[in-house]
Amino acid sequence: MCPTDIESAMTTAQGWEVRLARAEQTLRRGDVSGAAAQARELSIQEPRREAPHYLLAVCARYAKQPEDAHAHLRRLLELAPEHARGFQELGHLYRDTAAPAAAVAAYRQAVSFNPALLTAWRAMLDLLNSAQIRQQNPELRAQAARQIDRLSSLPRELLAVTSNLYEGKLFRGEQVCRSFLQRQPHHPEAMRLLAQLGLKLGILDDAEFLLESCLELYPDFQRARLDLVDVLHRRQKYRLALTQAEQLVAADPVSPAHRVALANENMALGRYEAALEAYRQLLAEVPDPAGIYLAIGHAQKTRGSGEEAVSAYRQAYAARPDFGDAYWSLANLKTYRFTAGEITRMTRGAQNSATGRVDRYHLCFALGKAEEDRGAYDLAFDWYRQGNALKRAGLDYRAERVTQEMQQQQVICDRPLFDSFTGGGSPARDPIFIVGLPRAGSTLLEQILSAHSQVDGTFELPNVLAIAHRLGGRRRTGEASKYPAILADLTPERLQQLGEHYLAETAVYREGAAFFTDKMPNNFRHLGLIALMFPNARIVDARRHPMACCFSGFKQLFAEGQEFSYSLEDLGHYYRDYLKLMDHWHTVLPGRIHCVQHETLLEDFEGQVRALLDFCGLPFEDGCLSFHTSRRSVRTASAEQVRQPLQRGGTQHWRHFSAHLDPLRDALGDVLNRYPE
Repeated sequence: MCPTDIESAMTTAQGWEVRLARAEQTLRRGDVSGAAAQARELSIQEPRREAPHYLLAVCARYAKQPEDAHAHLRRLLELAPEHARGFQELGHLYRDTAAPAAAVAAYRQAVSFNPALLTAWRAMLDLLNSAQIRQQNPELRAQAARQIDRLSSLPRELLAVTSNLYEGKLFRGEQVCRSFLQRQPHHPEAMRLLAQLGLKLGILDDAEFLLESCLELYPDFQRARLDLVDVLHRRQKYRLALTQAEQLVAADPVSPAHRVALANENMALGRYEAALEAYRQLLAEVPDPAGIYLAIGHAQKTRGSGEEAVSAYRQAYAARPDFGDAYWSLANLKTYRFTAGEITRMTRGAQNSATGRVDRYHLCFALGKAEEDRGAYDLAFDWYRQGNALKRAGLDYRAERVTQEMQQQQVICDRPLFDSFTGGGSPARDPIFIVGLPRAGSTLLEQILSAHSQVDGTFELPNVLAIAHRLGGRRRTGEASKYPAILADLTPERLQQLGEHYLAETAVYREGAAFFTDKMPNNFRHLGLIALMFPNARIVDARRHPMACCFSGFKQLFAEGQEFSYSLEDLGHYYRDYLKLMDHWHTVLPGRIHCVQHETLLEDFEGQVRALLDFCGLPFEDGCLSFHTSRRSVRTASAEQVRQPLQRGGTQHWRHFSAHLDPLRDALGDVLNRYPE
């Protein structure tokens, strides 16, 4: 996309926002029919935008047209299943039509997605105090009262910022929060909220600095300390996070949230016994132990105790029968086989309209795996299809936007750019970057390399993505990022600083070996930045047949990220973009990238391992061939698989689903000519 096209798209987007603001202003003036007309026009122009449908629902309720209001809300919640204000509006609609129980349920949904909706809390408490349902939900009534007290105590601006935070209106929230802090510097909640916005924007170092500064001024502000534990954990600064968690528990040893935080950091540091002991103590104290059982299962899985993990996951779903994550965690072991009774219970939960969306899509993915293991491939695909549709409905993923970003990398990061920085960056040879698509075999390659005496295996490190995000600068929604164009404006010294900063931040994951792996797959989109920061670093591209790789991604419910994986069409387009970008990197960075084709690795294992080690400048070691004997912690979906001897039978498994994969073939297009079926 050329600059003119980008500017035109931005102008159109900004014009649309102006018209929406006018419609909202019209409603605030009391002109319901005028606002409805403006909103209807916007909904026709942009039928997949949420805001006009929400506005139309509000207008219909004000006009005493409940059927129309319900219709608009159905459309809204189809587009955005977690639209908090949509559920709040649904609560108002039920309240006004004398359906108090349904109204309370809708308000509960609203505040689960946005706990800062003071109006929803107040309306719900009014209903809970009413004669019809006075005797029900005393705990919910107490919770609502506490939340109303807390939110009511916030300055009006900070209440708006909190709501913006939950609704994803990050730029608007940041503007209001910074403006507030200019008038009231060092306000503790404002500092905490600004850090939360930084966390959402991926600017983790700013968030860490803000929270540390807040705690220097207000050392007893435990909400800020709990947030700091979260930020440090996300930055994988587990030892520092542990220290903060210990302070939380010292301040309030009874708080379950503080004790869970401490247990989580012990687990992150590999102190499994301490973590498990803490989790077990909590089991008898929390009203809903399902989440604790799930954490126990994850700890047992990470340390390689498969049977104990299975037992914990089963206890999790026993404690909460519709707990989709417990069933999915069993499926995600890859080696577990569900019983007929479990399949029946999962099916009942997935088909129950009362089951929450998140639990439903977890159940659908688990059922897909269960039916696949039984050889019922058509039924399995249908469950995978339903699960992906439910998951994707809650995402704002646009394939064309990702395509444009990758095309921009190819335009900016050309050969002259790299030639102009010869001699710049960090001279370090330590990092080995393993990139590619998820489910392409990167975990296997990391396990092979980490079995070498000179290589420390780490995790999927977020540091390169954070550097790229920071280089992009803060911007409004729809505003173009400064990255990657800004790469041309950096100096060799600045690139060296960025490289040294990366090495300093990642030092905590190393154990003294000369080299270490960084297997964040999405780093393939930033190889230009990596090559400029580390002109001597090795880059390994984990590649797999597009049909096998894409369908494996379609079957996988990822913990976070990988939004492209929940549609066969999006997967196909993403693989095409990946291949084009990798072709570009091979052209402009000749000899810097070693491609490992997964199918070839399985056919000629020793030969491919030797070639990989040779590329990395490592002498051959027999231990790399017996990678599965390593007891290191593995945190990806392949954890159980890479602890077993090499399996060669799965490369063609996607063919069982071939009849359903035409949308993927169509999206891949001529890519398949390079990998004929």
